[in-house]
Amino acid sequence: MSTYVLVHGSWHDGALWGPVADALRGHGHTVHTPTVAGHGAGVDKAVDHDDCVRSITGYLVENELTDVVLLGHSFGGTVIARVAEEVPDRLRRLVFWNAFVPRPGHSLLDECPPHYRELFRSLAAASDDNTVTLPFPIWREAFIQDADLELAESTYAMLSPEPFRPFDDPLDLTRFYELELPKSYINATEDTALPPGEWGWHPRMSSRLGAYRLVQLPGSHEVMFTAPELLARKIVEAGRD
Repeated sequence: MSTYVLVHGSWHDGALWGPVADALRGHGHTVHTPTVAGHGAGVDKAVDHDDCVRSITGYLVENELTDVVLLGHSFGGTVIARVAEEVPDRLRRLVFWNAFVPRPGHSLLDECPPHYRELFRSLAAASDDNTVTLPFPIWREAFIQDADLELAESTYAMLSPEPFRPFDDPLDLTRFYELELPKSYINATEDTALPPGEWGWHPRMSSRLGAYRLVQLPGSHEVMFTAPELLARKIVEAGRD
């Protein structure tokens, strides 16, 4: 059996992995779902990307975790890439699920289409704490379009404002691209959180991993809510040796 550490994406926190984590545990695996610094309701949002990375590396060290399959979803891809630079000896495999794999020197915003860059900058500037609250229409139509309205609304209520600075921090990633850790990419085929084509997740992001294992499943960017047991099975497929 494997030890999985699941790193959430923007607007999420670790608790939202609950149904997926339960399904993985049902298969006999050990699962950890830490919350990235600055994420969740009622916490200090004045964090940078390095703070996000330190929160996960610190979790691995404090819990003495080794031989870890480290998975990142969406924004979480930028975090696990940096974590891998810091503690590669604790990791067995990296799994990116519809996740950002930025080019060296790029920020997450650099990898987003212009309309998202403009929207996120304007929302952060209009906030009192430099955060971005995801508009419900984007959640409904681009992130979780495979859910019914009731599930879309109930899951939206679980989200929290996203600190903006980690979006905008450039990431060197030189050491990440030199690592020889095994890597997998999970692609949900109906994920339109990044518009398909020029800005799409796969193969744009996945192809940057070099040699990697591709695992696909039907579903949206938020298949963790709409089909958690299926996602858990695909995580196992992506994480096996």
